[in-house]
Amino acid sequence: MIITAVCGRLGIDRSVGFLLGARFGQIGFYAAAMVMIVRYMSPAEQGYYYTFFSLISLQAFVDLGLAIVIVSSSSHEWAFLATDDKRRITGDPKALSRLVSLGRVALKWFGTAMLLFVPVVGFVGWIFFNRSPVPEVAWQQPWLVLVLLTGISISMIPFNAILEGCNQVEKVNRTRFEQTLMEGAAVCLGLFLGAGLWVAAIAVAARLTRNLILVFIEYRHFFKNFWRPTTGPMVDWFGEIWPMQWRLGVSGLVTYFLNSLYNPVMFYYHGADVAGRMGITLQMVTGLSIVAMSWISTKVPRFGSLISHQNYDELDELWRRVSTISLFMIATGALSLWLALLFATRLGLPFTDRVLGLLPTGLFLLAAVVAQFVQCLVYYLRAHKREPIMIASVSICLGTGLLVWLLGHRWGPAGAAAGYLLVIGVGAKWIWNIWRRCRIEWHEIKPTP
Repeated sequence: MIITAVCGRLGIDRSVGFLLGARFGQIGFYAAAMVMIVRYMSPAEQGYYYTFFSLISLQAFVDLGLAIVIVSSSSHEWAFLATDDKRRITGDPKALSRLVSLGRVALKWFGTAMLLFVPVVGFVGWIFFNRSPVPEVAWQQPWLVLVLLTGISISMIPFNAILEGCNQVEKVNRTRFEQTLMEGAAVCLGLFLGAGLWVAAIAVAARLTRNLILVFIEYRHFFKNFWRPTTGPMVDWFGEIWPMQWRLGVSGLVTYFLNSLYNPVMFYYHGADVAGRMGITLQMVTGLSIVAMSWISTKVPRFGSLISHQNYDELDELWRRVSTISLFMIATGALSLWLALLFATRLGLPFTDRVLGLLPTGLFLLAAVVAQFVQCLVYYLRAHKREPIMIASVSICLGTGLLVWLLGHRWGPAGAAAGYLLVIGVGAKWIWNIWRRCRIEWHEIKPTP
């Protein structure tokens, strides 16, 4: 009873619970992996490992924000649909037809994206790592296999987005939890057995395997309609999807500089050792962010449904509640993590020489709290199938990329962290103003006299 009451107070339902399980599992996996990486990888291999995943994030250049659009658009159609006991879609035939047409175009898009991603990113990575080679690190074959498996994973993105938008959030999050367990076990075992940089490909393979089971076995009846063309009403791609997608695509491209530029800059200017410490620190910070975002991301289908029915009061109440919890969680986690690092440094624990120091870590954690506030605003806006923050998002990301390069080049991790904090602070105020204006206009709220 006490646990139930606490969960209710914190807004933890089954879907949030499974996602939190996945997120906390990721934190546990990150912690175990970090210990194993320090134990079984050299500092140079650690740098290659985290830079691998920074370059893999180039998939943003083929995604172009479509996954976010699919979730939002699917949720609006799902307001008139449901599933039966065999997970077959039932409900309004017109809504089903529109959903299928959306899914079929998305499947073609990401199938093409996979074919482009593998050769282009594989070649880019090959050129990048050959510019500053470390002779004792055998990175070539692990890199190529990692790119290939990531390409296959890209083709699975539309399936996951459709399921999430169709309010199969509990099952999707349970799958993510299981993926985390599989990935963690596979990576730790691989490191223990001396797999080295191959664990990057092992991690992707573990997650991909569980995803294939979800789509082609557990939800085979759900996706049966998507394998053949629909004869009913169809989503007008250029009229309904493209106006939001191209804005998200532009934002997604420049977001790469925000999320993935740190390790390559450190690797290029300060060496694999510093890049490794940057990577492991950012992984801890990212872990906090994805846990705190669980309260918001699981409510996106509900947001879309409420907007479809123009139930704006309930929308605002739900959004405020989950946003407050999300911000409280990341602020508490950031303070706890920084204090833990402080005590570890004072005690002289050997692990501390494989992460960034107190100053850059503190700056990154503070920036993560501000960024979480921004993300809460962004989820609310995008649930309306609109993207009013493209200019702000592009400006934030380009500003961050520029300062990470300039300040990171000169002052290392502390300079990069300071640049990010400065830009995200200014950006938060900008996006807050956009949120207030759009909420009034979209919901036709009369100004207070």
